[in-house]
Amino acid sequence: MATENALYTILVEKIKQDTLVLPTLPEVALKVRTAADDPEINLGQMSDIIAQDPALSLGMLKVANSALLGRSVKVETVSQAVTRIGLRQIKGIATAMAIEQVFVSKNEIVSMYMKKSWLKTIDIASVAISLMTMYLKEHKHTSLTLDTITLAALVHNIGVLPILTEAENHQDVFANPTFLQQAIIKLSGKISGTITRTWGFSDEFTELAESWSDLTVLPKEVHYLDFIRAGAIYHNVFKNESTKEALLTSYTKKGILPEIDYMQCDEFAEMCNEVKAMFS
Repeated sequence: MATENALYTILVEKIKQDTLVLPTLPEVALKVRTAADDPEINLGQMSDIIAQDPALSLGMLKVANSALLGRSVKVETVSQAVTRIGLRQIKGIATAMAIEQVFVSKNEIVSMYMKKSWLKTIDIASVAISLMTMYLKEHKHTSLTLDTITLAALVHNIGVLPILTEAENHQDVFANPTFLQQAIIKLSGKISGTITRTWGFSDEFTELAESWSDLTVLPKEVHYLDFIRAGAIYHNVFKNESTKEALLTSYTKKGILPEIDYMQCDEFAEMCNEVKAMFS
């Protein structure tokens, strides 16, 4: 128990002193984000930047050809993919695609935890993106966007990375995975907020990363938090049944869900699998 408390204390202290080692945004994502903020950038220049990274190029083709964009004609080049997706959406999607690159570790146990964490993130993101896609079809004048929920859902739990990295330096703590899970639950929101700020994301993303698991924060209007939390409900992150029912009821009233048990239907599962295929 002493070791567990010690690691928890170390994490809290490093957060306070701003000395916790944070993951860095992959270089290709930085290049794309910088280019996207340049008012002079054109589709050809953006295509050249993305083409430098094979994994990102493949990801963009998957997105461009996905059911999300609803086109029957397949694109086959990065240039065509960028044209179809558009410069406004490229910034968020490219960043989202690059996020997977930070979920790596040379330590076998840490690597396993990181892989599990990334897969869970993809699961939740797939639900959030699917619901947002449905919502946007019915609410054309909303300020909510698909590219924002895509990136928000993929960074919502980024705070687990420094916790796992720190635990790697105190490997005896892995004798009790329950403690590690508790540290993640208690600290990952705050750390996620710190990371998104460091990466230069907007206050909106920071709020999402910090608040998605804090169910005392309940937006009255339809909010990105709702979609991420729906994904967490779908994948049983929230355990309390009455809490889940109350949230689902509110999402039905807000028009996010057509009915309270909609996410249990085969049609929705198929939609989520199609979205998930973009990230695998």
